[in-house]
Amino acid sequence: MSKAQDPFYIVKEEIQDSIDKLQSSFHQWERVPGGTGEQVHLTKELLANCESIAWKVDELDKAISVAARDPSWYGINEVELENRRRWTSNARLQVADVKRTVGAGKENDNSASAIRRELMRLPNSQQPDISDHYSAKSNDDFVASESDRQMLLLKQQDEELDELSTSVKRIGGVGLTIHEELLAQEKILDELGTEMDSTKNRLDFVQKKMAVVMKKAGAKGQIMIIIFLLVLFIILFILVFFT
Repeated sequence: MSKAQDPFYIVKEEIQDSIDKLQSSFHQWERVPGGTGEQVHLTKELLANCESIAWKVDELDKAISVAARDPSWYGINEVELENRRRWTSNARLQVADVKRTVGAGKENDNSASAIRRELMRLPNSQQPDISDHYSAKSNDDFVASESDRQMLLLKQQDEELDELSTSVKRIGGVGLTIHEELLAQEKILDELGTEMDSTKNRLDFVQKKMAVVMKKAGAKGQIMIIIFLLVLFIILFILVFFT
């Protein structure tokens, strides 16, 4: 089976595209100042993408495990299986690195938010000067930013579900094509087996007839038949090669 028809390479290409987009968003996250609404949005978006890609890699690993039970049936060998396992392990490590880094950044942001909340609970006489920095306007901006982020996250999840549905349909179509090809090959093999049985029966019939003729002819008749066949062979040889 060619790589263009192999479901593994179809899913692999889609996962690799998702990883490339994840890396691009991660680099953008690294450049965004901490504690801003944009960083909060990117953090949740990256964590959601990490979960989605990790699930896809796990499903691909399950498919590899199934193929490993009978590689010859799927037209692959142990080297190809090892390459596929190595790729999924590498993909899982890339996603895990991004998730770990982003998760650590999120915990730092949560700690800073907790400190700000504790400051807000203190009486005005005990609040440090930094509490004056937070005003009603910043709270409104945060609420608006959070609402926009939630809407964008929902939209992105819908798009990922659409992509996943498309991938499943594509894999199903490839599987159906493979099934139809296997049925066609099975039919051809059945026809070939029928023809071989018919030919074998005809050969057995001819051999029995020859045995009966040779038995009836006796020793002298057998010699005459051999001489006749030899002369016939010589005549055919001359006709084919000298005319």
